[in-house]
Amino acid sequence: MSGAAEGLAGLLDQLCPMHALLDATGHIAHAGPTLARLCPKEEMTGARFLELFELRRPARSATMDDLRALAGRGLHLMTRGAPRLPLKAVLTPLPEGGTLGPSGGALVNMSFGIAVTEAIRQLNLTARDFAATDLTVEMLYLIEAKTAAMEASRLLNLRLQGAKAAAEEQAFTDTLTGLKNRRALDPVLTQLMASETDFALVQLDLDYFKEVNDQFGHAAGDHVLQLAARAMRAETRKEDVLLRVGGDEFVLILSGVTDAARVRDIAERVIARLEAPIDYEGQPCQISASAGGALSCRYPHPQAAEARIMEDADIALYAAKSAGRGCFRNFEPSMRQDREARRSS
Repeated sequence: MSGAAEGLAGLLDQLCPMHALLDATGHIAHAGPTLARLCPKEEMTGARFLELFELRRPARSATMDDLRALAGRGLHLMTRGAPRLPLKAVLTPLPEGGTLGPSGGALVNMSFGIAVTEAIRQLNLTARDFAATDLTVEMLYLIEAKTAAMEASRLLNLRLQGAKAAAEEQAFTDTLTGLKNRRALDPVLTQLMASETDFALVQLDLDYFKEVNDQFGHAAGDHVLQLAARAMRAETRKEDVLLRVGGDEFVLILSGVTDAARVRDIAERVIARLEAPIDYEGQPCQISASAGGALSCRYPHPQAAEARIMEDADIALYAAKSAGRGCFRNFEPSMRQDREARRSS
C-alpha cells in the first residue's frame, strides 16, 4: 500500500472497524480490526472476498466487476466459515489511480445487523470493537437494562400478587381451625352459582359446646373446635368446602351433590364422628351436632338459590334442634310453613 492508502486504512480502522478494502481482483488488501476477528488476519488478508463471504442478496456475484455493479446497494452476506453469522454491507468503488486504496478496488463497510448479540457472544466483542460513534453498544446496554428492569418488575408483580393472594387467603381463613371463615362464604356461593354447579349446603351447630367452655374453660373449647374441624374435614371430600361461620357454627358445601339421601348420609357420618368424646388434659369433652341441609338444584334460578339456600338450611337446622339435637334434617317446604305459623301465633 502507498502511504496515502496506509493512512486511509488506519483512518478506516477507527471509523469503520468492520470494513474491507478490496483490490481490483476482489481480494482483501486490508481488513478492519473487528472484521478480522472473524478469522486470523493472515488468512483474511490476500483472500478472495467472495471465498470468505457468501453474497445472499441482491444477487449472487462471481467477479469483482459483479461486486462493483452493486455499488451503493444494501448487501446481505453470510460468513462461509465458523462462526456462521449474517452480515449487512454496502460497497463503494475506489477511484482509479490508487491514491486512496487499491486501484480499481472497492471499500466494503459491513455490520452485524440483527446478529450483533450473537456476534458479541461468539467473538467476545467489547465496546472497543465498534466505532466510537456506533450506538450499537449503547443500544445493547439500554436493551439489557430494560430487560433487567422488566424482569425486576415481573418478579415484583409476582411477589405482590403472592402477597395479595396470601393476604386474601388469610382474610378468608379462620385462624383457630384453619377452615374458611364467614367472609369466604359469599365468594364461594357466588362462584358456584356463576359456574352453574349444583351443590348441597349444610348448616351445622355443635351441641353442648357451651357446657365444655363452662366446665373446662376456653382453652378446652378451642381444643374441641380444632379437633371437631379436623373430624369434619376427614368426612368430606377435597372438592367440598368447610367453613366456620361463628363460634360453634359451621357450613359444609358439598359440590356436585343433588341427592338428598346422600346429603343425609354425609351429615350423619359427620355427626357420629363428632359424638366421640374428645380428650382434653385427661378429661373427656362430650359434644354432638345438629345439622340442616338444602339442595341448590331445587331452586329454579341460581339467583334464587343464592338468596334462599342459607335461609332454608337454617330452617332445617332449627327442625333438627327441635327434634332433640344430635340429628340431621333436609329442608322441606313444610318446614317454612311451620316456622311462619309459629311466628304468627
